[in-house]
Amino acid sequence: MVLALAPVLFSLLGAPNASAQQSAAAVAGRPVPVVHYRYETIDGVKVFYREAGPANGPVVLLLHGFPTSSHMFRNLIPLLADKYRVIAPDYPGFGQSDAPEHTRFDYSFAHFADMIDTLLQELGATRYALYLMDYGAPVGYRLALKHPERVSALIVQNGNAYEEGLQDFWDPIKAYWAANTPANRKALLGLLTPATTKFQYTDGMGDLSRISPDNWVHDQALLDRPDNNEIQLDLFYDYRTNVPLYPQFQEFFRKRRPPTIIVWGKNDKIFPAEGAHPYLRDLPDAEFHLLDSGHFALEDRLAEMAPLIRDFLDRKAGSP
Repeated sequence: MVLALAPVLFSLLGAPNASAQQSAAAVAGRPVPVVHYRYETIDGVKVFYREAGPANGPVVLLLHGFPTSSHMFRNLIPLLADKYRVIAPDYPGFGQSDAPEHTRFDYSFAHFADMIDTLLQELGATRYALYLMDYGAPVGYRLALKHPERVSALIVQNGNAYEEGLQDFWDPIKAYWAANTPANRKALLGLLTPATTKFQYTDGMGDLSRISPDNWVHDQALLDRPDNNEIQLDLFYDYRTNVPLYPQFQEFFRKRRPPTIIVWGKNDKIFPAEGAHPYLRDLPDAEFHLLDSGHFALEDRLAEMAPLIRDFLDRKAGSP
């Protein structure tokens, strides 16, 4: 498996000059996964998604976080798509999906889960491993509650399902939940600024030289679209509806015992490691890895995470 990954890892992470010819020779004659960029219209909204891999392969659904999009999985997708059918959607208001005006569209995690459910039905994906990161956790876990029998495995990366994971960073957001006032709403605008977007990609990272500035430039350009501030503030408020569901998420873990791997950036201030450890209460057989990284761990720990994830999928979710 590591040898199969080597050509793509070289291309993503940079091969030494001395081995460049070997890398080229390894790629020669070996199929390179093709990523398709597609749209599906759901309830009048164009939902963008990336798709790669064999149509009959086991499905891996990649669910992104805030403030990014399926763009966060651009490097991981080719490392899975030789065998797996990988589907990575953008939620409405994110990435390349439509962003209806916030007073005319229900920006909520329940709605997102319903739309992703519809997308999967349209694509004929009736069983899937879930990659859950940040906002992707409540979207994916809501999906799991709707169709527990469809979940083949869980890949959890800084995706919260426990109140222990809502630490100091969340205090201003909790104040907004407690009192939905204009002042409390306005106080969260700082979370949508270029400085905060850059912070999410750089804080706690083990190796900043691996973090492309394109990340926060790309995300901030999308955040700065007209009305997007209001969309994101609506979602900050709606996040409160996920917390009462935590016991149901945890019951799903205990009852269904899905094969699970946890690959968590331990230096993340948004979803800190305090939210990772409780998974082991309900999923004692989970494979647990705390990484020297921050919120977007794939950006500097891809070389560690991709082999772990691929090996896990091959052992636990390698058949459709």
